[in-house]
Amino acid sequence: MCAASQAGNGQLKVLVGGTLIDGTGGTPLEDAVVVIAGDRISSVGQADTSTVPVGAEVIDVTDKTVIPGLINCHAHLCLDGSLDPATALERRSFTENVLIAAKHAEATLRAGVTTMRDLGGWQGIDFGLKKAINDGLIPGPRLLVSGSVLCMTGGTAHYIGREVDGRDEARKGAREQLKAGADCLKMMATGGVLTTGTDPGAAQLTFEELRAIVEEAEKAGVITAAHAHGATGIKNAILAGTDSIEHGFFLDAEVIAMMLERGIFYVPTLAPMYEIVTRGDASGIPAFMIEQARRAGDAHLDSFRRAREAGLRIAAGNDGGTPFNRADNLASELERMVAAGMSCTEALATAHNTAAELLRLADQIGTVEPGKLADLVVLDADPHADIAAVRRVHMVIKAGQRI
Repeated sequence: MCAASQAGNGQLKVLVGGTLIDGTGGTPLEDAVVVIAGDRISSVGQADTSTVPVGAEVIDVTDKTVIPGLINCHAHLCLDGSLDPATALERRSFTENVLIAAKHAEATLRAGVTTMRDLGGWQGIDFGLKKAINDGLIPGPRLLVSGSVLCMTGGTAHYIGREVDGRDEARKGAREQLKAGADCLKMMATGGVLTTGTDPGAAQLTFEELRAIVEEAEKAGVITAAHAHGATGIKNAILAGTDSIEHGFFLDAEVIAMMLERGIFYVPTLAPMYEIVTRGDASGIPAFMIEQARRAGDAHLDSFRRAREAGLRIAAGNDGGTPFNRADNLASELERMVAAGMSCTEALATAHNTAAELLRLADQIGTVEPGKLADLVVLDADPHADIAAVRRVHMVIKAGQRI
């Protein structure tokens, strides 16, 4: 390996000696050298051909695996992963909820997630967290936030929602979140598992309400995500123009064809249902949640398998904050995808380049390439051999900064 003759630069870092999985789908690069200049990747090569700038901080990652920073497309930092997250949220003070969300943000970053889409905050906490992270006050992933979810009165997740009824209210609710600084809008097209009195398969917001929300998002240049389990609600969201379907318990052939035709992403969130069902009655999770998860479990897995076989673009999101499933546990979602039939390589892609494409950030993150943000995770094992290796985090680098 050669050393350059130029003067040293305190902002230069070089990772040397590990195996690089760059996220592009190519063959892993052995004995890799990744040069970081400031917050960007400067060059990628191999030890026998690369130049290490004089004065750079050399980080030896021999026998380690380097991957792009993970991306979680669906989580909730304000929910705590307890038996009944909604009740726990409402019983705590505002200050306690802020501190818990900040703690979750740091844990998420340390788990290797450098970018996260928060799809439902509470009382503006997500907006404040994003600013605090960007200002360097607290550690956390790069956040895209939705603010309050947009739901019908009494609808799914109304406890973190802005309840809207009718097209005009839906439009106003969307504008309120955008005014507050939303990077995306979350709309509740069907019932859900965690909200008492709602049926996951039943449609909630109407096509007209969903379309009004999407129109406002399109004017502002931000993406939309539709919580949608049942086929009717999913079709309403697709026709309204959503960018992604979240959960999608009951995808039928028509729905899959519609999503393929329109290039809509699928974020299956397999982990929450797995945790609820496997923990079962003895866990203390409210009985209505367990019953609804059991009713949907087989259909959810079947929908995921058919979506994969059909070639839908699948992005990773663990719905972090649900029972026994916090925002920092994206690994559980990747493990569930592999258990349901994906290869380890495919599963990693859902949290790298495909996730970046969904978030419209593929020119910045998702792969390790010159010019992109230096978001890197150093692992103690190879996730291509065993996806559980993503739990063995040795080091995290976000925008060039070691965590």
